[in-house]
Amino acid sequence: MPAKRKTRKAAKPAATKPRALDPRKAYAELLERSRRRAVFGSMGSVLGWDQRTYMPKRGAKHRGEQLSLLAGMSHEMATDPRIGELLACVESSGLVKARHSDAAVNVREWRRGYDHATKLPRKLVEALSRTGSEGYNLWVEARKSDDFKAFRPVLEKLVALAREKADALGWKERRYDALLDQYEPGATTKQVQRLFAPLEKELAALIAKIVSSGKRADPSILENVYPVPAQEALCIEAARAIGFDFDAGRLDVTTHPFCSTMGPGDVRLTTRYDPASVWGALFGTLHEAGHGLYNQGLDPKHYGTPRGGSISLGIHESQSRMWENMVGRSRAFWQFFLPLARKTFPAALGGKDLDAVYFAVNESKPSLIRVEADEATYNLHIVLRFRLEIELIEGRLKAADLPGAWSETLQKLLGLKPPSNREGCLQDVHWSGAAFGYFPTYCMGNLYAAQFCEQARADLGNLDAQFAKGEFKPLLGWLRKKIHKPGKTYRPAELCEVVTGKKLSHQPLMRYLKGKLAPLYGS
Repeated sequence: MPAKRKTRKAAKPAATKPRALDPRKAYAELLERSRRRAVFGSMGSVLGWDQRTYMPKRGAKHRGEQLSLLAGMSHEMATDPRIGELLACVESSGLVKARHSDAAVNVREWRRGYDHATKLPRKLVEALSRTGSEGYNLWVEARKSDDFKAFRPVLEKLVALAREKADALGWKERRYDALLDQYEPGATTKQVQRLFAPLEKELAALIAKIVSSGKRADPSILENVYPVPAQEALCIEAARAIGFDFDAGRLDVTTHPFCSTMGPGDVRLTTRYDPASVWGALFGTLHEAGHGLYNQGLDPKHYGTPRGGSISLGIHESQSRMWENMVGRSRAFWQFFLPLARKTFPAALGGKDLDAVYFAVNESKPSLIRVEADEATYNLHIVLRFRLEIELIEGRLKAADLPGAWSETLQKLLGLKPPSNREGCLQDVHWSGAAFGYFPTYCMGNLYAAQFCEQARADLGNLDAQFAKGEFKPLLGWLRKKIHKPGKTYRPAELCEVVTGKKLSHQPLMRYLKGKLAPLYGS
């Protein structure tokens, strides 16, 4: 029997220090990872757009699984520990010394995104995506049948998940702060409340004067026969007129209009049509085209990085509201656009003069539906949702009690009582996807839009004379330079000061509204 051969133990390798990362190589790897994740995320954008436009009803469950899987995979990519190592290397280098350099901006936002993502468990991310997909489809059916009870169970789940998300992200003063910050970086509940309080007070006084004037627009302009194919043609022409590039975008139909960007050269707008009124579709299209112009104006060479991304939902909304209202509802715009509208709808608009149409598209009166509300009352719709969201997230309002709280708050703000939940708490899509913290950005968008527009008029001269001739390129060029191309170079509040020289205020919006509505209503 042969003797056992003694085996020698392998010598342990000498301890070595981990190789130091080269900051430039680390930054290059971060760029590659960021761009790859953006392309990956765009797949989810396509699926989400399809879900809200053409997907058959029975595909909902499988689509939810697809979106949940993508959300989980994207979260895994975003929380890779390697990203933390790379960021630590670059943050301590000279690459980020200049605060507003491309590298500094990207690293700042990557750090924010990484810190947020690593606080959220993948299980929670997938649950939010899956329940949001389920919630959307249940909301569509519940809204159609005016059945809040059918939607309530999933709403309760979504509120619970949103609260869990806020706690995972962390907050100091208010749980709602964590959710608001996701959509409007740096904003807090207290800051928004302070901004909205004087606006609400002055709006209430303005609306009371308008209501007491007794003046009303010609109802035959607002409600008539407007064939849908002709509406679609007019909406496309309106979006094209203000600069939307249809070689890099399209317009489709949905339940709740939105704009979705798949990537450079692919921006999708949606709207909805009512055969008895063209105005919802037309101004909805201008609104979404405003979002689309922002997305088409982002610098494509920076695609997939913060430097090539939009700043916040408030700033994004400033673009849509500016084109929809401050341009699209201006008298000058209708000097240019009314001849085409008359030609498109000769029976409804053929004999209507400019002043009558201008008054009709700017009629102000309390109404039930947010997306159809006029410029003055719209902001009070946002105040309502803002208050209810805070109550839901902070646990003082149960989902089951939402219809009653909605009705009570709407009566206080606008003197109206919704006859159904379809016209009340079921009218918006946002809560079906757990988008709590989103609504305040709509009103902030109006505030930003008014302040930006004042500055644009100061810089560009007589914009009305340009609009009346169909010249929208000067304003679009100004917006591209000041707001679109810089991407996330600045945070929202800082951008406002850079562009206008002043902090965000309610005063420019009130000056604009009073300047437009006082002559129309003698108030």
